[in-house]
Amino acid sequence: LKKREKLGSTGIGKGVAIPHCRSLVVNRLMMAFGKKDKGVEFEAIDGKPVRYFFLIIAPPLEISNLYLPVLGRVAQFCKDNKNIKRLEEIDTSKDFIAMLEEIEV
Repeated sequence: LKKREKLGSTGIGKGVAIPHCRSLVVNRLMMAFGKKDKGVEFEAIDGKPVRYFFLIIAPPLEISNLYLPVLGRVAQFCKDNKNIKRLEEIDTSKDFIAMLEEIEV
């Protein structure tokens, strides 16, 4: 992840970052969501602190080939201001999962 961030920040704007990489540490695609209400300086493209983090890690060789489609789907989701507003309302992992199910991600 550090190597990936050195290439350029994964902070895409609107308070969102999507750090991602391939790693031998996992044997299948993994994704995590984190929220920091006050935000974190992340050298985002818009220069604003990042409040919402979508971490995506996939193995180097991935039979399912989901890495890029998942990355793209998360980025597309975050383009919509309505979805960013929904992220503000998430307080628990259950809230997050319910939101994903509702929007059929």
